[in-house]
Amino acid sequence: MTNSPIHTLQDLKGKKIGFTNPRSTSQALDILILETVGLKPEEAELVKTGGFGESVVALNVGLIDAAPIADPVWSKNEGELRIIVKASDALPPLCNVIGVATGAAVAEKGDLLKAILRGRRRAVEFMYSNPDEAGMIVAKVYNLEPVIAEKAIHNLVSSNGKSGTPYWGPGKFDIEGMNRMIRAQKIVGALTGDVDWSKIVDTRFLPDDLK
Repeated sequence: MTNSPIHTLQDLKGKKIGFTNPRSTSQALDILILETVGLKPEEAELVKTGGFGESVVALNVGLIDAAPIADPVWSKNEGELRIIVKASDALPPLCNVIGVATGAAVAEKGDLLKAILRGRRRAVEFMYSNPDEAGMIVAKVYNLEPVIAEKAIHNLVSSNGKSGTPYWGPGKFDIEGMNRMIRAQKIVGALTGDVDWSKIVDTRFLPDDLK
């Protein structure tokens, strides 16, 4: 909250930190953020809230002291909340979105997969070039107030952080970011064992400049 005594990550020691649900990326973010200042998960109390909106409610009523908040929930509530740190400034990028296709689709629908990837890339380029118009489209599709959707889009297209990595990429595989996401999944018990990307990643359907 804006009147919270928490101003640095070190101040999170002994505090209640919200996350959406067990094994979620938000739970992993809590742990990773604590790691950056040498704190272990048990040196704070991690509290399940059930969602980002629910975390805002929990903050308002004093059930938790801090929480990761994603857009558009952040843009909707930023007047009541204060940022301690942006994850993009504190952590290297986590790649938590990849395209997945079945073996049958890979074998029989190659042209469709290429078209989907081209369409997604054009959408990403459009959002970066036309954030206001993109915000209006998002507002209509997701039934959001236009000003909230526009703020969210502007926040995300400018959230490169210290790494310079954009929030939305053109479609190439970010193996380092994917490896960091695997570690995050292991931290919260969502995954065991290792991943051999050479047996999973298929770049044949990407344009030449992204392979």
